[in-house]
Amino acid sequence: MSAFFELRTYKVFPGKMKEWIKFMENEIIPFQVSKGMVIHGSFTVENDDETYVWIRRFENESQRELLYSKVYESDKWINEMVKNVEKLIDRDATIVKRLNSTEISVMK
Repeated sequence: MSAFFELRTYKVFPGKMKEWIKFMENEIIPFQVSKGMVIHGSFTVENDDETYVWIRRFENESQRELLYSKVYESDKWINEMVKNVEKLIDRDATIVKRLNSTEISVMK
């Protein structure tokens, strides 16, 4: 299987978008990158202060499983980060989709 992307959409609690973006950009993204994650983008949605989207890239399913383990089973994630995540987004509303590049896609 070739590389794929993960498109993650989160529902941010009302009035928490600025705090969420600060947490993502200063804590979550640097932490995940330090564990080997490749983050292709971080986005807000115009005229929607409750939707946040980001894109991660994986070489294959084995790499995704390994990186998920490194991030989500780490002491830092479990003991520090999850508490903040749960205060800022509705985790039950998270949507995760796998994207596969087409031939002409710039993102591969």
